[in-house]
Amino acid sequence: MPPPTQDQATKLRELVLDKNETMRSRITGMKSVAILSGKGGVGKSNLAVNLALALAGQGLRVALLDADLGLANIDILFGVVPKYNLGHVLRGEKELSEILFRVGERLTIIPGGAGLREMADLDEQRQHWMIDRLSFLENDTDVLLLDTSAGLHKNVLAFALASDLTVLVTTPEPTAIRDSYSVLKSLWQATKGDINVGLVVNMVSDRNEGEMVADRIISASGQFLGFKAPYLGCVLWDAALRDSVRKRRPLLLDNLDSVSVPYFKELAGKISESQNEVASGAPVLQRGSFLRRLVKQMFKREA
Repeated sequence: MPPPTQDQATKLRELVLDKNETMRSRITGMKSVAILSGKGGVGKSNLAVNLALALAGQGLRVALLDADLGLANIDILFGVVPKYNLGHVLRGEKELSEILFRVGERLTIIPGGAGLREMADLDEQRQHWMIDRLSFLENDTDVLLLDTSAGLHKNVLAFALASDLTVLVTTPEPTAIRDSYSVLKSLWQATKGDINVGLVVNMVSDRNEGEMVADRIISASGQFLGFKAPYLGCVLWDAALRDSVRKRRPLLLDNLDSVSVPYFKELAGKISESQNEVASGAPVLQRGSFLRRLVKQMFKREA
């Protein structure tokens, strides 16, 4: 008979495996989540990084795609220097597995770089070739997070339209609120209201402020668009988050006692719920492969 400590360790491992398997069973196939903002300076990339860590902490296999074509900075926030990006895959120089940068047991960074922009210039045959190159990602990943550029340029719109869920990040600043409404309006016009988007208010003083900001945006979109985006939650303003950027070490890696950590975990819980509904009860769009939708959207916007 093995000693008691070995029995306990075995049971603990079994419990962890069961928990992770249960969490993964909530998501059939890869769920794609695009993270957008109306303007820069709202903490979108920091939110994407810590949300990715929170999702991985729940037992999900997470890939974080740096989809900011102008100022890619996910690598800086993690303090790493990826050598390759999607451009190398597109040119046939590397396989996708060779450019992935693992930053945790269940979290991988996908450096986008110029490869994302170049995808829009592919002819149909090359599009299918690229999709085949990237297809294993959908079998190996539970949640794909896309940290996009600020604003709503044509490529950002393509990411949003291809994703199962769009998370729109704002802050209590009047300019951020105004720009968030503009993004909602553009998404609504592009899809005739058929888009699954939720609001997250970052850098709030408390939950009440987050709800007040969200209510302003929801009321305006309801009045002028006839469309009310659900409120997913908020994240407190946290000096430790600012310090984590300077240290190039994400908050959820080094400072789990920080006041904003529970808010990231709460958001992760909502996003990792059943693929058939988000916390708001709105259906998640199921329109086939994210990669096929993305290439189709990018090609359409260039046409």
